[in-house]
Amino acid sequence: MSHVPHELHEEFPEAADKIRELNLNDAHFAKLTEEYHTLNRQIHRIETNVEPADEGFEKQLRRQRMALKDQIATYI
Repeated sequence: MSHVPHELHEEFPEAADKIRELNLNDAHFAKLTEEYHTLNRQIHRIETNVEPADEGFEKQLRRQRMALKDQIATYI
């Protein structure tokens, strides 16, 4: 299991400019990316034992992050 956060600019390196543009001009996209970053930070804290959580909760958060990532990918 990786303890490296999955930042959007790392997940979509070729779309960094597009992500920046959409964040500035599309409120729904900006909300999606903010939700993604919030979940991503929470998952990273759990992975590094800063914020302990049970495995089921962590898996639920990972599924939510994947769903958000899929929605973001659709935009870009």
